[in-house]
Amino acid sequence: MIDLGSWGPHVAVLAMAAATYPMRAGGYWLMGRVPLTPRVQRMLEALPGSVVMATVVPILAREGIPAMVAIAAALGVSFIKRNEFLALFAGVAAGAAARAAGLG
Repeated sequence: MIDLGSWGPHVAVLAMAAATYPMRAGGYWLMGRVPLTPRVQRMLEALPGSVVMATVVPILAREGIPAMVAIAAALGVSFIKRNEFLALFAGVAAGAAARAAGLG
């Protein structure tokens, strides 16, 4: 393994950028060639929710009840108030309260 010293983090960030940019640009290029049928449009509309669920479910499985309480509070506030900042605050507060109560 090569020792890069203090340049290691900079090289890592540049390598990640060099790998990420072609993927993003390639995605735009590829989707520019896909016909936007109703089926493809429904798939694209469902994609953000799928990404959120793929992120949240492993956290729920790992963290247990405090995470469930936090996510339930965030969802509830989000549906009622329609404010992401308040939902985030409610989720963090509920998760912290659940851990303080010994649920985690």
